[in-house]
Amino acid sequence: MKKIVLTALVLFAASVSAAEPLRFGVDPTFPPFESKAADGTLRGFDIEMGNAICHQMQVKCVWVQTGYDGIIPALQARKFDAILSAMAMTDKRRQQVAFTDMLYNTPSALVTKKNSGLAPDTASLKGKTVGVAQGTTQEAYAKAVWASAGIQVVSYPNQEEIWPDLASGRVEATLTSAASAETGFLKSPQGKDYQISGETLYNKEYFGEGVGIGLRKDDTKRVAEINAALAELHKNGTYDKLAKKYFSFDVYHLQK
Repeated sequence: MKKIVLTALVLFAASVSAAEPLRFGVDPTFPPFESKAADGTLRGFDIEMGNAICHQMQVKCVWVQTGYDGIIPALQARKFDAILSAMAMTDKRRQQVAFTDMLYNTPSALVTKKNSGLAPDTASLKGKTVGVAQGTTQEAYAKAVWASAGIQVVSYPNQEEIWPDLASGRVEATLTSAASAETGFLKSPQGKDYQISGETLYNKEYFGEGVGIGLRKDDTKRVAEINAALAELHKNGTYDKLAKKYFSFDVYHLQK
């Protein structure tokens, strides 16, 4: 029996090594979706989901780190095969990449100091400074809706660089993913005096219809393969197990 099991494992390993690896592009600066541990290893919900997808597809997972602002050009330049980095599926992005089925859907939120009196609207934020991460849907929304109304919108290379400036008062608010704010900042010692202010934002024109994995437009075969793997991960309970590990609310059925 042990010999049969060992033979099966060897054959599985051989099939995985022989298959073409799946290379994911990621900007690991956005916990709890993707970040770096102290030892440099990647961690987060997207990372674990990507590894689970590769396991289901029986292919090797390769992670290619890149800046979020240039992640679509890097995909098109074939530096990797797919974007798995909390990318919202907007109409504008659909013109450039093909998306898989939805991974999750979380709203955007304004994070401010507690009792600041600020809310995510132009009247409240006029004359204030709001930090946003470059290349994100939150940046697109803030520049299109708020910047023309007397609100100073400051773009940062990534969200991790905004939190220290928010804590020091260099910016008075930041617009980001509610899930990232909750887990990546508000639950940390640095975020104890801060909160999500006002209602969360779901504007589909700017924030899209959930997050998906982005691939090149002509890569229809791999899109279908990833979708099949995702369906199985929902079916066998892997998705729910990972989601509960990282989030205190339902990130898949959250709609408005």
